[in-house]
Amino acid sequence: MSVFDQRESAIRAYCRVYPTVFDKASNARQTDEDGREYIDFFAGAGVLNFGHNNERMTQAVIDYIQSGGVTHSLDMMTTAKRRFMERFENTILKPRNMPHKMQFIGPTGTNAVEAAMKLARRVTGRQDIVAFTRGFHGMTLGSLAATANRYFRGAAGVPLNHVSHYPFGCEKPCMGCESGCGIDNLERMRSLYNDTSSGVTPPAAFLLETVQAEGGVNVASKDWLQAVAALAREVGALLIVDDIQVGMGRTGSFFSFDDMGIDPDIICLAKGLGGMGMPIAMNLIKPESDEYWAPGEHTGTFRGQSLSFVAGGEALSYFEDDKLMEEVKSKAERMNTALAPLEQRFQQVQIRGKGMIIGLDVLTGERARAIVDCCFEQGLIIASCGTGGRVVKLIPPLTIPDADLDQGLEILVNATMKVMEKEHETA
Repeated sequence: MSVFDQRESAIRAYCRVYPTVFDKASNARQTDEDGREYIDFFAGAGVLNFGHNNERMTQAVIDYIQSGGVTHSLDMMTTAKRRFMERFENTILKPRNMPHKMQFIGPTGTNAVEAAMKLARRVTGRQDIVAFTRGFHGMTLGSLAATANRYFRGAAGVPLNHVSHYPFGCEKPCMGCESGCGIDNLERMRSLYNDTSSGVTPPAAFLLETVQAEGGVNVASKDWLQAVAALAREVGALLIVDDIQVGMGRTGSFFSFDDMGIDPDIICLAKGLGGMGMPIAMNLIKPESDEYWAPGEHTGTFRGQSLSFVAGGEALSYFEDDKLMEEVKSKAERMNTALAPLEQRFQQVQIRGKGMIIGLDVLTGERARAIVDCCFEQGLIIASCGTGGRVVKLIPPLTIPDADLDQGLEILVNATMKVMEKEHETA
């Protein structure tokens, strides 16, 4: 038995799906210790938007370390932090006329969601948060209360209170899920909030993902998002957008909601924000809400460590022009074109997505796992998500070369055909 089997916790998950020991990586490829290469359509669940060991970011980090730069500073002011903040302001916030403040929290997405929920409750003086079916927001107790997945929630050990879940407004409802865009449900909620005898009080915030990545690549409709935003304003609640997995260019623009016509009060970012896998999380907060924080009231030892600022600052250079986002749109079209025959051929297949996050819904977790396993055998790393793991999720690096993208898509299509046809033969 290896040290992983002997000493690593039973909680380990992904290593059970991909039973090899990885050693090297470059852009959209990983190599195991036996020298076998794999095309990576997983990319650290959205962490590696700019590929493994991005040369520009690697060099920037090396230069910073060799210069003797400060590597840990809590929330003190450093040159690395200033460069990151100035670049973020000039590249992302100012072009969008966004007044938001930057709050650096702990190093993971769940830290961002926890802080956002805490602040919303402080600002409004209310306790309840509205989240949505199939949403995923993290594993710590506050964000876990907003996470819908029963499997994850079951590990809490205590009641998960003060969050109510309502139907998510899908642009393209998944097979077997509730139909409609969810606007009717919002109207019922509005009626309850306005009825002083309903016993239902308005929430502190509405917390949502515009694309539910772990929930099954469910894309919210524009009308539904705008209706949620309008309801939040009407009842004095904050609108929190969790852009942790689908931000940083994943959908074809920096924020996943850039084309949705909404103005969130708080935006949660992490994952790809660190550029090359460096841990960092940040909330963007409107100034009028940020004023409710007292100094040091929400803290964390690793809130914005300098190497994350250096690599993340270099990542922001990809958004100084439209080149990468145009490539994302082109690659997204390439992905959808390659996958379309599967949906046309098999009634049990549905394709959903936005930009370079695409879900292949095959209805059952067993079928999806068979596809994932077959892909891995053929040299493609891909994951499943959604209810029961029924959706095969494509989330490759945005910088993936066309040749790797095409080869990976060919492996996936062939694996899906093989699994579906074999199942048909044995039926």
